[in-house]
Amino acid sequence: MVKHFTFFKLILGSIVCLIFLDNPKTAWPEKETQNEIPTRYGMAAVLGKTFDPVNDIHFVQVSGFIMWDYERVWRHRASDSLRFKVETTVGTTTSPKARAMVAVDMMALCYLEPFPHPKIHPFLEGGVGLIYTDFQVEGQGLRFNANPQIGIGTEFYVDSGAPYFMTIRLQHISNGGLHKDNRGVNSFVFMIGRFF
Repeated sequence: MVKHFTFFKLILGSIVCLIFLDNPKTAWPEKETQNEIPTRYGMAAVLGKTFDPVNDIHFVQVSGFIMWDYERVWRHRASDSLRFKVETTVGTTTSPKARAMVAVDMMALCYLEPFPHPKIHPFLEGGVGLIYTDFQVEGQGLRFNANPQIGIGTEFYVDSGAPYFMTIRLQHISNGGLHKDNRGVNSFVFMIGRFF
C-alpha cells in the first residue's frame, strides 16, 4: 500500500510542478514574446453518467483549468494547434446516493484547423490524471484511481467577449492493476463553460 501511495504522490507532485511553468522566461526562454500563444484559463459545468458496469450513477462537477501552448511545457517542437492543460474537477454524484468526486488531469488539446467559420474552433482532446471517488462499484478495488479520457468539442463566440466552449468526453476510471480488484467504471461526460 505504501508504494501505491508514493506513486500517487509522485504523479500529483509532477502535475503541481507543471503549473509553475506558467512563467514564459523559465518555460521557453528563446521564444519571441510577440509570437507567444497566451496562457488561458477557463471554468465549466460538468454533467456525467456511467454506462458500464452500471448505468445509474449520475454526477455533477465544476471544472477549472489552465491551458498553455504545448511547446512551453513539453520542450520540443509541436504543431501550432496543440495545447496542454491541467484541469481540476470537484463535484458529487446525484444518484443513487450523493458521493464526492475530485480529480486532477493533464490533457493535450488539438484544434482542428483550419476551420471555415471564424467564430467556431473545434478540437480533440485526451489525457489522464488521478481521481478520487467516494463511491465504489463491485470489484472496483480502490477509491483513488487513474482517470484516462478522450473528447471532442468546440470553442464558440456569442459576442465580442471571451469564447465559450462545450465538450463531450468518454471517461474511464480504474486503478491500472495496483489492486487485485480492478473493475473499471466508464462514463459519458458533457461540459459547457467559458474562458476568462
